[in-house]
Amino acid sequence: MWADNETSEDLLGFKVHADLLVDVIKDDSVLPVTIGVFGDWGSGKSSILKIVESELTNGEESGFHNGTLVLYFNGWVFEGYDDAKAALLESIIEKFDKHKTIGHKVKDNTKKLLKSVKWMRLLGLSFKKVIVPTASAYLTGGASLIPFLLNEFSQIDPEDLTAKLKGDGAEDFLKDIIKRNENEEVTLVREFREDFKEMIEKSGINKLVVIIDDLDRCTPDRLIENLEAIKLFLNVEKTAFVIGADPRIVRHAIEHRYKTDSIENSDDPNSRNNRIVSDYLEKLIQIPYYLPKLTDNEVETYLTLLYCKKAMGDNFGKVLETFKKNRENNRYDVFGLGDIQTLVTDDEEKELRESVSLIASLSPVITEGLKGNPRQIKRFLNTFTLRNRLVKVAKISDFKVDILAKLMVLEYATPSLFRNLYEWQSAQNGEPRELILLEQLAETNDVEEIKKQFPPDWHSEKMIRWLNAEPKFSNIDLRDYYWISRDQLSTSISGSSLISPHIRSISKKLIEHGSGSILTKTVTQEVIGKLSAPDYETLLSLLEKELIKSPEDTNIHKVFIEIMAQNGPEVIDTYGRVIKKVDNSKIPFSLRNEFQLAEKKNEDIKSIYDLFDKNSQISKALKPKR
Repeated sequence: MWADNETSEDLLGFKVHADLLVDVIKDDSVLPVTIGVFGDWGSGKSSILKIVESELTNGEESGFHNGTLVLYFNGWVFEGYDDAKAALLESIIEKFDKHKTIGHKVKDNTKKLLKSVKWMRLLGLSFKKVIVPTASAYLTGGASLIPFLLNEFSQIDPEDLTAKLKGDGAEDFLKDIIKRNENEEVTLVREFREDFKEMIEKSGINKLVVIIDDLDRCTPDRLIENLEAIKLFLNVEKTAFVIGADPRIVRHAIEHRYKTDSIENSDDPNSRNNRIVSDYLEKLIQIPYYLPKLTDNEVETYLTLLYCKKAMGDNFGKVLETFKKNRENNRYDVFGLGDIQTLVTDDEEKELRESVSLIASLSPVITEGLKGNPRQIKRFLNTFTLRNRLVKVAKISDFKVDILAKLMVLEYATPSLFRNLYEWQSAQNGEPRELILLEQLAETNDVEEIKKQFPPDWHSEKMIRWLNAEPKFSNIDLRDYYWISRDQLSTSISGSSLISPHIRSISKKLIEHGSGSILTKTVTQEVIGKLSAPDYETLLSLLEKELIKSPEDTNIHKVFIEIMAQNGPEVIDTYGRVIKKVDNSKIPFSLRNEFQLAEKKNEDIKSIYDLFDKNSQISKALKPKR
């Protein structure tokens, strides 16, 4: 098994990307700068940021090396704070304050800056929750308060002031004071930047590098608060901020925060909203860097290194060094067992040779099915390893691991076809005639005939490549392979460990829609025609799983009905499978109106009605309309 943690150990050949980022950061002429390291969930962003940290600090635990101070944060750590912006600022300042080398030089500065952050926190939170209680506490000697409020309070009789702060009009009273000092926040931000710049000068460092990872794990509000904190440093000299995130999540968070009625009611809301999001990112991120997806050869190399690490344990360091040197002269070919034969023992070589053919056959289908995503590849291998162990524990004979691997790729990449194949093989003692014909047609690339004879998606380029990939399934009894995978037949791997936060977010947004118009807008703007085919399949699988668990949940039914109304691919078949599996008496009959409206947009929805149990309330409710 392989640990799924970020690491500075480079098995992907990504050091070249890290070296590029380090080279930019070391260029004083581009500072101050904010760099965005963008890539899908699991694409290797965290590993690259760890390598950047390691290169800049030379392994120093203090994070201080050669005049450069490096601070590393995980954005999601601040998720539970009432104000993530203030929490991040405080954390950066406290790192200076507590640093064993430079902390004593900047004590006065950190104390002043922390007071400024507390003031910002007061401005950012509600009057009733923070300012009113704090003001009252000040009058009784229980707390210190922001300077300009003190100035205003000093001009009011203490008894009158106490009455105003404790009365029903306290909030309006304070709002009026702050409105009269509306430039105070602008002044505070400017002073904060100047004070921070002074602290850097006094600390003696040449450069501050702040690395913030995992922003895409934050909720939209917290993600924006982290970005707003970064904006405070945009004009502070000698600073570089490096953030790692999935750009889709970041764009969604900006949309969530800054979408307004004026945008919604404009002639082209989508275009205008996209401009606002793009403008925000361009102002904040001076250098966006998008990580490339792994190629077939890079996937094969990655698999080889993962298996080497597993087989060689402590001796793996020699392989990693050889890989690094190899990549300096040859970036394109596969780094395989032939490149390390002199480094492995006889036992290690024997174990690795058993994996070589599997690695070679897995690489193309994994690259296609998992989009060359390192984290998904690692989790795929962990699931594969677990199932392979189950084969041995269950004492299943004549079991071919490459067949299991190829079937698992189908399971993740196209869950509906994985279930389709399951239904065929279960009705034909494990050897479906349809699959034999599909492999024959795919070999001659007879796409038109596949279209005529088989359900949609079997004719796609992706599936033609999968069918043609070795090993072939003809004359293979698939029953044992599906028995090993039976825990995933209602969901698929993608519905559990491999699902991305982006798809989870969309699923949650769909199910928790507040109104029909919001649901329609979400399906239109974020699902139909917006998701890639694998992501769309994953979303349907996740929704299917939720509906099977909760058939009485009206909201989930409405999500399916809306996607059907908008002619989403495969959704009618998916919903039909759910109807056959669940207790129809739990399906709310009140859905009749939604079905009747939806069938006006897509008459194919009527084909579902005959699938309902005829004694169920929903069936009876729909009967008059047939």
